[in-house]
Amino acid sequence: MRAILIPVKAFRRSKERLAPHYSEDERAALARALCEDIFEVIAQVRGIDRVYVVSGEDHALDLARRRDWRAISEREQISESASVDAASRLCAAEGVQALLRLPIDIPLVTPGDIEALFAALEPAPSVVIVPSHDGTGTNALLRSPPDLFPSRFGPDSFALHLNEAERMSARIRIIRNERIALDVDEPKDLRAAADRVLSRSATARVMQQLRLGTID
Repeated sequence: MRAILIPVKAFRRSKERLAPHYSEDERAALARALCEDIFEVIAQVRGIDRVYVVSGEDHALDLARRRDWRAISEREQISESASVDAASRLCAAEGVQALLRLPIDIPLVTPGDIEALFAALEPAPSVVIVPSHDGTGTNALLRSPPDLFPSRFGPDSFALHLNEAERMSARIRIIRNERIALDVDEPKDLRAAADRVLSRSATARVMQQLRLGTID
């Protein structure tokens, strides 16, 4: 069984590196839009057996349930790694053999990009990693089995995940994909994505409002 796992941080605690530039309401609106848009993309991915969403954010969980996805409700969000690892163990117990963790803040990703990651996966134990645009972070992590090694999201996670995979003697594929690599953390990321996101997307609408300063 192949599945996707989407961890969603509480919207009002998201995008903290944008705090010097945008209010909490603006950052929460951006996180909500990013979440809604990536859910739309993932709904179009072919060849996936199940989608899991782990979150304490009610809107994200509601959206997941409406799509008949598996909603894992968290009372407390300790860290992304803790959330992903707890959910990964659940996925493995439910028969998932390959699990792709994706963040919500990669607004340029397409269904084909995601399908290509699963196509690149080799027999277990194996991992497919897509680094962030600066080469230090991990923007997509596909593991088989799902709990092959602990998550190390945060500073220098790409190198840390590679070390973990090597420690487990896993087959490793590194894929560099510019659309997955662009995550929205800094104002420069917003500028880089602004002219490339789909004009009809929720993220495009919020980005326009951010520029105009008109978010309620």
